Amino acid sequence: FADGLWRLNDGRFFLPENANGVTSVSGSTMFTYLMFALIIAAGVWQARKLPADGIDVATVKNVTPGQTDDPVFWKLLLGNAYFAMLWMPLRFFIGRQWLTSGEGKLRNDAWMDGGSALEGYWTGATTVPEGATTSRITYSWYHDFIQYMLDNQWYEWFAPVIAIGEALIGLGLILGALVGLAAFFGTVLNVNFLMAGTVSSNPVLFGLGVFVVLGWKVAGYWGIDRYLLPTLGAPWSFGTLFKGKGIASMTPGAPGGPTAPTGGNKAAA
Repeated sequence: FADGLWRLNDGRFFLPENANGVTSVSGSTMFTYLMFALIIAAGVWQARKLPADGIDVATVKNVTPGQTDDPVFWKLLLGNAYFAMLWMPLRFFIGRQWLTSGEGKLRNDAWMDGGSALEGYWTGATTVPEGATTSRITYSWYHDFIQYMLDNQWYEWFAPVIAIGEALIGLGLILGALVGLAAFFGTVLNVNFLMAGTVSSNPVLFGLGVFVVLGWKVAGYWGIDRYLLPTLGAPWSFGTLFKGKGIASMTPGAPGGPTAPTGGNKAAA
């Protein structure tokens, strides 16, 4: 969690006020301890569900000619529900950042009513500072793109889109709903902020977001994706919703879920 979000004596535990005097639920210390409690509870629940002698984790070997293989741990991390616990703290960290940012914008008229905040941001990004030869935007095509949106007053409708999008990205990651898509769109925003010359937390969030995108199949197992992904399916495989079988679960051994792996290395309980 970000610095300062564990403190109990700085007046931020319940509903702190931001710089604009607006209360922030996602920026409270209480929210930190709530998410931490969820991580501990999920870990205890999973540990109690494991058999005393552990479970077998698959050591899948490729037999397709020309197909390269991946390390066992990497395959387990990206595709095994028993290892999904490792994604939960990472999701909470990234999601908290996006939700706090989005909440602040949603409660700010400068973002939601006319987009003056985004207008100022685009103006600052495209303006050449005194004594400099270029703006803070490195690529001329991106500078022209931002300038085009600025000249056509796109900030009036684009600012609410950004605010709502940031909040939805944060909620998706925290609740574990379509985690892969949420993380992907988060990285898209990170790239655009970086190209506009804003560093801030964007490099860290982008790097971590890429890992969550790679682990999309199980990163949301401790969340809504446990039921949502098997039900909706993937572009290459229909889910139970389209097969008329109702709601499925990603839980190993559950109806509609993956079968418990057998063979390979033993993971101790």
